Amino acid sequence: MENEKVDNGEDEQEEQKVEEFFALIRSFQEARNRRKDQALLEEKDRKKKTKLRKLNAEEQASWVPSFEWEDFNQEIQFRKSPLIYPRPCNNQNEDKKQQEEDGGLDLNLTL
Repeated sequence: MENEKVDNGEDEQEEQKVEEFFALIRSFQEARNRRKDQALLEEKDRKKKTKLRKLNAEEQASWVPSFEWEDFNQEIQFRKSPLIYPRPCNNQNEDKKQQEEDGGLDLNLTL
């Protein structure tokens, strides 16, 4: 009889440990599910915000500039004169002088 009482006491202790173990497992599962649900809600909120942001951007970008002929009729006036001037085309005189120096032969290849 004493053995049965000891066994019952040990059984109750072991049963209590098993229940405690399963309670821990359940609490971990509940915490995991809460975290997963929270992550899903955050993802949905983020998608909504990006969608709204895109819609707002499309509304702003829908303006198309229109030009009239009068926009281009005005003569352009520069504030300063251009800094770079084109070089004068006096190459013909230099070419003649160079031909005379080379003996009158044109050694340039032309098509």
